[in-house]
Parts: sequence; C-alpha cells; structure tokens
Amino acid sequence: MKVVKNSKEMLRISSRIKESGKTIGFVPTMGYLHEGHISLIRRARRDNDLVVVSIFVNPIQFGPNEDYKKYPRNLRQDRKIARDKGCDIIFCPDAKQIYPKGYATRVKVSGLTSYMCGASRPGHFEGVTTVCAKLFNIVRPDIAYFGQKDYQQAVVITRMVKDLNMGLKIKTMPIVRERGGLAMSSRNEYLSPQQRRDAAALYESLKEAKKLIRSGCRESAGIKAAMRRMISKKPGIHIDYITIADPETLRSQNRLGAKSLIALAARIGRTRLIDNVLVDCE
Repeated sequence: MKVVKNSKEMLRISSRIKESGKTIGFVPTMGYLHEGHISLIRRARRDNDLVVVSIFVNPIQFGPNEDYKKYPRNLRQDRKIARDKGCDIIFCPDAKQIYPKGYATRVKVSGLTSYMCGASRPGHFEGVTTVCAKLFNIVRPDIAYFGQKDYQQAVVITRMVKDLNMGLKIKTMPIVRERGGLAMSSRNEYLSPQQRRDAAALYESLKEAKKLIRSGCRESAGIKAAMRRMISKKPGIHIDYITIADPETLRSQNRLGAKSLIALAARIGRTRLIDNVLVDCE
C-alpha cells in the first residue's frame, strides 16, 4: 500500500491509473477508521481495480464552536486497517495541500442543504462539497463510496456530481451499527459507556417509527411524537431535529409518501449524533 501526502503526486498517480484503463474506487474519510469505513473499503475493493482511501479532517466543514481540533485522529492505526482491508493507496494531505495560500473558491449546492443538518450547521455542507469536489479532481475516481448514516451528505454530493458533470458514480452503502444499535461513527469515541448505552435510544426510536408505519400510521406528527417520547426517557439526550422527509428532495412530509426518510440528530453531552432509516410504504 502506498501512502501519498502531496496533491500533485496523487493526481499524477491517478492520471496514470486512468490512462492504463484501470478503475479507481474512492473512499473519502476523515480518518479514525471503524467498521462503517471498512464496509466501504470492502465494497470498493470488490467493484474496482484499485482502491484509494483519503484521510483528511476538513477544517472548513466545522463550525467555529465545533470539534475540529479534538476530532479523533490516529493515522498509524488507519494505515494498518486500510492496508489489511485491501486499500492500495492512502491519500493523507495536510490542510495546506488542499487549501494553499490564496485559496478562494467554494462549491455550494442550494436547496438540499437548507434542511436537517444544513439548518443546524450553517456552512457545513459548503465545506463538504468543496472538499469532495477537490478530492474527486485529484483522485479521479470511477466510483466514490459514502455511508447512509450521512444520508443528507450523500444526497448533496450526488447532486453536485450530476450538476457539475463530474463523470463519476456515487454509491451509498448501508449503515453499520454497534451491537446495541448505535450507528458507527468516529465521534462515538467521545461517549462514556453510559452515554453509549443511552444513545441506543436513537435507533430504538427509529425502530418504533417503523413499527408504527407497519401498523398503518402515515401521519408524520404522530410518528415524530412517539419518537420524542421514547428518546425523552433518556434525560441526557437533547434532540436537535426529527424529520420525516422525501428521500430525494429532503423536504418534510406531513404524511408519509410511497418512500420516506426518517432522520434525526441529537446531542449527548457535547457529542452530536445522527441516524436515519428509509421506509417503503407502498
């Protein structure tokens, strides 16, 4: 496995790979790899000739009071995991490589970023789309892989790729969960053992929503109220939002459609967690 830190070197390597007719599967990450990331690497390995994993904690997607400086990092561990799971190249630039002196360009997707986490974290998705656009131009992947846990992110990036004719495919892969149901996230590292147990209530509320839907409930307000009641049993959890939305437009639904996204965000202590499920009501 090759480790590349320089953007120009990575572009030279990816250009040679493309010229040889081989395909590149790309897994963009902020590091501190876990089973969710590993599932993406495995799928990329299965689908492509070569696999590139980027490890870059992107400063411009963090708000001024968020956890950029304390975000968990362990490059040595990440290199070992990536190598063992079939990665060919790790691209791990520093911030000066991605945003050199004088850098002045941002990429913004309108509409989709107004909802959910976009409403709670102004500027977050502009940081995400900007860094992904840069990484796609440097790595030149045929397919890029994202996890469903960050569902809104995947929808926003898919729209950017389509609108800007970027010529790659975005694949969104299923959520990987811990034994108690908590969606895998690097930020789970912040949780105490008790907080981790309490956080399982988030997924339990999503399962309760699915249960209500199977019983015939289609009114969003009633489903969301039931979810709030379940989560409120854990006083350490503070809900940011619960939404039932169209999976493509992310607009809220008062009544469930043929397909719906049920998504939530909450804080446990200083840790912000997100989760979601997709439901088919047909």
